[in-house]
Amino acid sequence: MISTKLETAIRDIADFPKPGIVFKDITPILKDASLCTEVIDAFVERLDGTAIDVIAGIESRGFLFGLMLANRMNIPFVPIRKKGKLPFETVEEPCELEYGSAILELHTDAILPGQRVLIHDDLLATGGTVNAATRLVKKLGGQVAGYAFVISLDFLKAKERLKHVSENIVTLVSFQ
Repeated sequence: MISTKLETAIRDIADFPKPGIVFKDITPILKDASLCTEVIDAFVERLDGTAIDVIAGIESRGFLFGLMLANRMNIPFVPIRKKGKLPFETVEEPCELEYGSAILELHTDAILPGQRVLIHDDLLATGGTVNAATRLVKKLGGQVAGYAFVISLDFLKAKERLKHVSENIVTLVSFQ
């Protein structure tokens, strides 16, 4: 089962990036090509039947599986980045992180009005980043088709705060 394999591969790093945070490190997954393929297979299976035109990956770990998934589904991938990292005209949105704040940006031509967008990141924690990404997609006239995460920290209850946008929330492994 994919969740068991991911639980085994993900390592906890205490007090990173600051004291009190337990960081879920996915780099051991990235060292295992067959496990990476299983991750993409699991997303494809769980998203079957979902109409998706674009995958938007959140900087930076949302780029890893987001791009692979978009490639497998033969649809465009667009990056959502921190302020100042995208070279073209952008829209921006502030977000609150569990350990600070940031401003996210998206190219103004990344999403066309009416396009159905899957928002992807490696981890769902408090939901601050993904909510900002949702607002960016909507600013450009996109519709959120759903969310996809490798990991969900369910004890932080961010899924409940996303359901008003889309009930289609795919996570491969959850931590209580």
